Parts: sequence; C-alpha cells; structure tokens
Amino acid sequence: MNKVIEPTPKVKAIQRGALTMLVISGVISTIDRAALAVANPLIRHDMGLSVAEMGFLLSAFLWAYAFAQLPVGVLLDRFGPRWLLAGGLALWSAAQAMCGMVNNTVQFAVARALLGVGEAPQFPTGARVTRDWFAARHRGRATGTFISSSYLGTGVAAPFLTVLMLNFGWHNMFIIMGVLGLVMAAIWAAFYRSPADVALTAEEHAYRQAGDEIKAASRQSLTAKQWGSLLKDRTTLGLVLGYFGITYVSWLFQSWLPGYLQMERHMSIAKVGWTAAIPYTCAVLGALSAGFVVDKLANAGFSLTNSRRLPICVILLLETAMVASAAVAPSNAVAVAAISGAMFCGAAAASIAWSAISVLSPTAFTGSLGALQNFGGFTGGALAPIVTGLIVQATGSFVVALFVGAGLVLLAACSYLFLVRGPITRLEAEPMGAVKAA
Repeated sequence: MNKVIEPTPKVKAIQRGALTMLVISGVISTIDRAALAVANPLIRHDMGLSVAEMGFLLSAFLWAYAFAQLPVGVLLDRFGPRWLLAGGLALWSAAQAMCGMVNNTVQFAVARALLGVGEAPQFPTGARVTRDWFAARHRGRATGTFISSSYLGTGVAAPFLTVLMLNFGWHNMFIIMGVLGLVMAAIWAAFYRSPADVALTAEEHAYRQAGDEIKAASRQSLTAKQWGSLLKDRTTLGLVLGYFGITYVSWLFQSWLPGYLQMERHMSIAKVGWTAAIPYTCAVLGALSAGFVVDKLANAGFSLTNSRRLPICVILLLETAMVASAAVAPSNAVAVAAISGAMFCGAAAASIAWSAISVLSPTAFTGSLGALQNFGGFTGGALAPIVTGLIVQATGSFVVALFVGAGLVLLAACSYLFLVRGPITRLEAEPMGAVKAA
C-alpha cells in the first residue's frame, strides 16, 4: 500500500500564503473588470452612449484579455509566476486608474484594453501555483479557493463600487481601485516564491508530485511543433470549447446583470447594487463547493480525469436549465433566484475546468494549456456583451439573449463529455527541439 505523503508545516505555510495572495489579487482583478458594468448607467448617461455602444466598450477589456493569453502562457511557463503576475498587477492597476481620467470613448476603450492585457496572467498563474505547490488530491479545493475570488470580487463589486461611485463619482472610483492594485503588486513580488527558489526536502518534492498521472518535467518553453501538437489534441479542444460556453454566460451576467436588473426588472441603482450581490454570493459558494466535490471523487477512486469531467457535465446541464428559467421568470424574485442558481453552477464549472488544467497538462506546460483554455473562454466572454447588447437593442428584451446563453452552456457540457478523455501525455514524450510523429 502506497504511503500518503502529507505537506510539511513549511509547505502548508507557503500554500496558505500563496492562496491568500491569489485570492486578494483575484478579488481586485474582478472588482476592476466589473467597475464599468456597475457604473454602466451613469457612464452611458454622461458619455451619451447607446446600449449597443456600451456593449462594444464592455468588450474592449475582453478581447485584449483573450488574445493576451497566448503570449502569457508561454511567458509564465518560461519565467514563472512571481514577476509575471507582479508586472500584470502593476499594468492593470495603472490602466484602471487611467479609466478615471478619460475624456472620450476611444480613451476609455484603450484603458480597458490595457486592463485586459494586465489581468491576463492572473488565473493561469493560479493554475501554475496550484500545480507547483499542491499534490493532485488537494488541487481541487485549492483551485476552488482561488477561482472563488473571481465571483467574490464581482459580488463585492456591486455594493462596494456603488458606494464609492455615489460618494466620490465614477471617475474617482476607478482611481481608488488602481491605487489598491499597485499596493498588491508590491506585496506579491515581495513574498511569493516558486519551488525552485525554496530549499525543499526530498519528501516535500515528493508531496508536490504525488498522484500525478503524467510525470513531471523540467521547466521549458513549448517548441512550435509542440504548440501544434497541443492545439490538435482532442482534450485541448474540449477544454477550450467547454470554457467558451462557461465564460460566455459568466460575462453575459458580469457585463449586463446591473443593466438587466435596471432595464428589464425596473430596479433603482441603489437596489441594483445590493440585489446583484446575491447571485455573486451564490457563485462563491459554487466555486468553493466544486473543489471539495472534485477532491472527494478523486480520493474515492475516480480517475483524476473523471473526477473533473463527470461533475462538470452534470453541473452544466443544471446551469442550462437555470439560465433558460431566468429568461421566462414571471417575477423579480424568481429571476434573481434562477440567475443565482445559474451563477452557482457556472462558478462550480469554472472551478472544475481550472482544476482539470492542473491534472490534464504536462507539468511544465500548465501555464500554456491554462492560457489556451482562457483564450477560448474569453473569446466567448468578449462576444457576450456585444451579442447581448445587439439583441437587447433589437428586441427590447433580454429573453433571446438568455436563451442563446443557455444553448452555449449545453454545448459546453457536450464538449467536456465527448472530447475530454484523459491527460495530454504526448508532449512529455517529445524531446526538446523535436517532436516524434504520432
């Protein structure tokens, strides 16, 4: 019987410190990206924007964020999380402050695009840190913890930013958040260290690699042929397409929930701020609970692949039903309940998707695979505010937009069920500078 290796007190302290900083930076990142959605009604009024124009402005962050994933993945695997995330934090915080100084729509779009580039390393870094410091059987809960920051931040954003906006104006709201981010950049750079920078015992190294279904590899960058091999792998395709659907609906709500509650449900700005916090609270619970489910299934004998693939398919089917229910909800209470259920499921699915990265990718390429998944996801995320804005402007309602989201979540479930079959092992067998024929 194999001995179960537990983390030493030193490793536990490193894990707690890393997760705490990832959660704080994740909360800041999602408050920053949500700021435009929260201030949506006031900014549209002050700048004279139509609903469709606001949809395009909301998507500026997302397109930049999506395309920045590709170089970020390579840079993360080559240089590690410490300086890449610190630099990203500094860039996005400066961009957030710039949003409070803009005079026209073009300047606003440029600042939001820089925000997207700066935020690009945040969640691939989380996947890499989880892979570096946690045994496979503990990665589900660790991933759920740092992913929950995305929804915690957005949930806090609605009431917190509303208070800042109503007391200081939306310009100063952006500047205050930029300053907070710069402080966090300095903290991450000062305290985070990768395993290679810490003196670890053989037992501590053994714990980090315990339970992996694919062997560890030394840090290296992907060759062009390895990139091609990774892109053609069916598991990669399933992860990218699945996360496209998950993130599309996530950003449908993140970009338009305040507007939906005000326009479709006729709530005041003050009431919207507190009502919008309810679905995001549910999302935090979804992200955290999914991590426990994944680890329980893995420890109960399910393979690392099936402990992720099976629950994510069930959860996405439930989310499909919830989003469709929100489209036809007869009252505000039912609509908020359905959206809360949908966001619980969406956050749980996102948590599992990132947990899958930590066990399906070759060790040295976790950042690259995570970045590819995030690229697919935020391509969907970038389309969501545009498509939703155009549909709402054309129909005068969010009903069709919500049904489109439900259909994409259903397609995501099919992608995980039929395409994600096991770890990507082919890259590990390829020597540096050469790729063997399949």
